[in-house]
Amino acid sequence: MEPEAARYIGAGIATIGMGGAGIGMGMIFGNFLSAAIRNPAAASSQFSNLIFGFAVTEALGIFSLVIAFMILFT
Repeated sequence: MEPEAARYIGAGIATIGMGGAGIGMGMIFGNFLSAAIRNPAAASSQFSNLIFGFAVTEALGIFSLVIAFMILFT
């Protein structure tokens, strides 16, 4: 296998983490909305946990994108 082809395959595999981040964000927001519908009074106290979970999940997706770019361009 040529090195260029291996780089493209490796970058494609590295971007799987972005799909996982998308699924994770969907689960986070979906569960928050279902909990807020059940108990609207507690939704405001859980909003900071929602933002923290969103930030961590998004950061993991961005890290996988950075790794893919590092594989391609270094």
